Amino acid sequence: MTTKTTALITGASSGIGALYADRFAARGHDLIIVARNEARLTAHADALSSRYGVSVRPVVADLTDPAQLREVEAILATDANIEFLINNAGFGSAAPLTGSPVDEMERMIAINATAPMRLTYAAVPQFLARGRGTIINIASIVAIAPEILNGVYGGSKSFILAFSHSLRKELADTPVRVQVVLPGATGTEFWDVAGLPVDNLPKEWVMPAAALVDAALFDLDRGEYVSIPSLMDEGEYLAFEAARQKMLPHLSNSTPADRYRAAV
Repeated sequence: MTTKTTALITGASSGIGALYADRFAARGHDLIIVARNEARLTAHADALSSRYGVSVRPVVADLTDPAQLREVEAILATDANIEFLINNAGFGSAAPLTGSPVDEMERMIAINATAPMRLTYAAVPQFLARGRGTIINIASIVAIAPEILNGVYGGSKSFILAFSHSLRKELADTPVRVQVVLPGATGTEFWDVAGLPVDNLPKEWVMPAAALVDAALFDLDRGEYVSIPSLMDEGEYLAFEAARQKMLPHLSNSTPADRYRAAV
């Protein structure tokens, strides 16, 4: 991971995305960093370029806006140097359904699910044509435990996990790699936007964002598909995934199971 290729990172002006930008720049990659906050994004781009001597192109875009999303798709479809797509942009909520404005929930789906789906569609054909590429999708532990926070947020991250599962299967025999990262509670501005400031959470739950990113990149370097840095017993996830795989061949049948015999 030291060749001069480009990483495109969404939500890169702060938090996890900003740290991914820092780490990829430190590894010698040029960057295209995408976010809405122009002042913060430009300052981060200048700092990274000065610190690491790489090219950093800031792209100001609101990925909930279809026209602006298409502009980022066009970059992925035409820039032959892009080798990494990090789908990180997003926001969450801790509010229940009855306390969540539906228009805001629709915007959440647009940024958390629609945007990474469309950007992946733009990137994969180019990665396949060039014979290399890596997609990193930032999901969340709520992808497998959606009842923890707001249900739309959980559902949007469950989409990212399911989408990543499918991508990994489809691209298994190609040079294109897929990783999905499931952060737990992480010390970023996410919680302020979600309506539950991080100071309200038990300190033993909250991982520093730098530790999260470094752990996920460690997993990437060793070829791990799913990265859950906050899960202490990796065997728990492996057992969960093994149970899911065991069910797959049995999920569809021409007749109901025996337990429904009295109802049929």
